[in-house]
Amino acid sequence: MNSVIFRSATRYMFPILLLLSVFLLMSGHNEPGGGFTGGLVAASAFVLYALAFDTAEARRRLWLDPRHLIGAGLLLALASGMVGLLAGEPFLTAYWVNLPLPGGGSAALGTPLLFDAGVFLDVIGVSLLIIFSMADVDRGES
Repeated sequence: MNSVIFRSATRYMFPILLLLSVFLLMSGHNEPGGGFTGGLVAASAFVLYALAFDTAEARRRLWLDPRHLIGAGLLLALASGMVGLLAGEPFLTAYWVNLPLPGGGSAALGTPLLFDAGVFLDVIGVSLLIIFSMADVDRGES
């Protein structure tokens, strides 16, 4: 699409959508959201970029091949489940660590967040692999 307004809006919306996707990922344990919805929002940011500029530009902006994101996501999700097995518990048993924060308070991080991060990467990778492949076939680049 060759619209100056659309390209300008995309330049502003792209980082906002990525920040929103990270927010959805981090808030997914106690509120609606999580790895799946965050991944869809992140993928939509790259799709918007591909529509405004070009699929090749969106691939350059991603830095990684979507297949690498899928593999990393699967390994991260598997690693989060293996923590329970290594501790002698069932697969995907949740473990939590309270980390102290500067200025008081603490943050609870656990294996469910690792699993959600794996789902996040998988959803981004699968969505973009499908969409970029369809866009390349449409342009005749298979």
